[in-house]
Amino acid sequence: MNIAFIDEQNLYYGTQKYGWRVDYKKFRIYLRDKYNIEEVYCFFGYVKAGKTDLYNTLQQIGYILQFKDHNEKMLSPKKGNIDVDLVFSVMKALLKRSDIEKIFIVSGDGDYYKLVNFLIDENKFGKILFPNKNKSSLYKSIGDRYAMHLSTIKHKIERLN
Repeated sequence: MNIAFIDEQNLYYGTQKYGWRVDYKKFRIYLRDKYNIEEVYCFFGYVKAGKTDLYNTLQQIGYILQFKDHNEKMLSPKKGNIDVDLVFSVMKALLKRSDIEKIFIVSGDGDYYKLVNFLIDENKFGKILFPNKNKSSLYKSIGDRYAMHLSTIKHKIERLN
């Protein structure tokens, strides 16, 4: 089974910065059809008031939502710091599940570099899908086999309205 883990804030801001947004339904279909990804975990920094419809829609189209636990005083609309949660979830899945073939990560954040290298060494890595070309320079060494820019498939996954 192939599984994807999405740093949602990185995906959202990474595409918005370049003037486009992902259509999550199209993206979910793309992940399923292109990479045979059966489960997609989408990590959010916190539950945002007024976004219940978005969260419900994402779940209906096949995303498994993960929210970071926060102390109310620590909430920030800009930074959710889900990196550790995402890495922990990947490692837990590898430890607890025997059905995992490949792990895919959607983010350009260099904080996942050690995880990516570990997964490559263990032959458990699919690809890292970068929201834009502004990715961490750490990923230069992994090559095109393990990396792709979402801008190359923008015409397939862009939200048009």
